[in-house]
Amino acid sequence: MINGLSGQRMLLALAIGIILLIIMVLKTKIQAFLALITTTVLVGVIGGMPLLNITLEDGKTFGIINSITSGFGGTLGSIGIIIGFGVMMGQIFEVTGAAKRMAYTFLKLFGKGREEEALAFTGFLVSIPIFCDSGFVVLAPIAKALSKATKKSVIALGVSLAAGLVITHSLVPPTPGPLGVCGIFGIDVGFFILLAIVLALPMAIACIVYARLVLAKKYYWLLDENDEPHEAPYQKPDYEGAFSMDMTGVPGTLESFMPLILPIILILINTVASALGMKTGVMGVLIFLGQPIIAVGLGLIAAIFTLGNRLDRATALAEMEKGMMSAGIIMLVTGGGGALGQIIKDSGLGNFMAEGLSHTAIPIIILPLVISTAMRFIQGSGTVAMTTAASISAPILIAAGVNPTLGAIACCVGSLFFGYFNDSYFWVVNRTMGVSEAKDQLQIWSITSTIAWAVGVVEILVLSIFMH
Repeated sequence: MINGLSGQRMLLALAIGIILLIIMVLKTKIQAFLALITTTVLVGVIGGMPLLNITLEDGKTFGIINSITSGFGGTLGSIGIIIGFGVMMGQIFEVTGAAKRMAYTFLKLFGKGREEEALAFTGFLVSIPIFCDSGFVVLAPIAKALSKATKKSVIALGVSLAAGLVITHSLVPPTPGPLGVCGIFGIDVGFFILLAIVLALPMAIACIVYARLVLAKKYYWLLDENDEPHEAPYQKPDYEGAFSMDMTGVPGTLESFMPLILPIILILINTVASALGMKTGVMGVLIFLGQPIIAVGLGLIAAIFTLGNRLDRATALAEMEKGMMSAGIIMLVTGGGGALGQIIKDSGLGNFMAEGLSHTAIPIIILPLVISTAMRFIQGSGTVAMTTAASISAPILIAAGVNPTLGAIACCVGSLFFGYFNDSYFWVVNRTMGVSEAKDQLQIWSITSTIAWAVGVVEILVLSIFMH
């Protein structure tokens, strides 16, 4: 440990800090951001770090306040701007109907009889810039309309949509949670996007299978004339009705997809070109354009000048500002997590725990997964779960030489575990679909989210064999 700090004392301080963090989030009126900063201070004080900043022999500043400010600023410096751009873009998708166009496009792409797949992959794509809660509210009427038209279970269709939304919301930047985790681990966002999309696909497929084979039979619910779901005798699906959606006034396919596809393509070009060392001439310009801040900014500009043409100036500005307000809390929680991670790093606790874990038979990659899963179950918020897990585990994994990208994926996967009563999305999904009984709510959504989590755990264990 640096500057004579005791490893055992810092470990005890961290344990006390985590317990107090959980109590503050669950049992008090203290908001998660304040709870994270308070925990950071307590860990530093109990662990014996200097109350006032001191200058070390190598010229570096050491102390509780320095760890808080450098951790907060360093984390938000890399991802804060992208979060702001992403939520503004998502708000434009929501208010202009571009999300509805994406759903209709996937319906035609997947064909008759594959409405579950179409809805899941609509959610899969839409939730990259849009929060899954608002995404489900916007797209749920499409699932209900498809149920009316095809006579397929509204529960199976709704769950397929909800699963697609939550999986990319939990794994794929520029969604704020995963983006914050990337910032805390200090990893390449472009490569993480590519890997997360690949890993998210099997999770979505597993949830579709559960919806189609289990929920569609156990919960064969249709909508009455008041759009209230009710149990009904089984009817043979009418697939022709799936293509009768009214698309009047909805943006075109290219117009709807371009603001989302453009930054993804630019970021991936940047990642591939940088890996191959192609940094001169035209490729150098593309690498610059593919920096996540520039790429997502270009996507936002494309959305404003294409989709935004359907809105008057006052409405467009109001909607983007509405999106920015929702980003504020995410930025603060992410920065607070960065501060907690920095104090673990500065104290040397990360090296101490990494050395201790290296002498055990426990795979160190299990650490972020367990922390994220436990935090998700305890307090409900996936963003808080993955951010807290990243804050605690990043210094330890990096000190142990574990691939930080794998650690970041583990934090994100853990945040999918068993969404239930303390999770806002649990209520959004069940209430929107009219599910009121607790046992039905748990089987319809909690098990679905756990299936996605379980597939992700298997993927992490397999990846850990190849990524070191």
